[in-house]
Amino acid sequence: MKPDGKVLVVEIVVPAGNDPSFAKWMDLMMVTYGGKERSEKQYRQLFVQAGLQLARIVPTSAGISVIEGVGA
Repeated sequence: MKPDGKVLVVEIVVPAGNDPSFAKWMDLMMVTYGGKERSEKQYRQLFVQAGLQLARIVPTSAGISVIEGVGA
């Protein structure tokens, strides 16, 4: 990746707390297939492991977010 490059991930971000949400339901569905949805904290950790820094999360009205990663 170029030094000024970015990685964009379009995905559901599981909100913190115990309030019901579509993202949490999707997480339960993903478990049955061996996958999972992630929280902001988990995306931060994942990006660090990839040598990136989570720059921002932009929620959309569709219930998904655009997660931006940049070089660490």
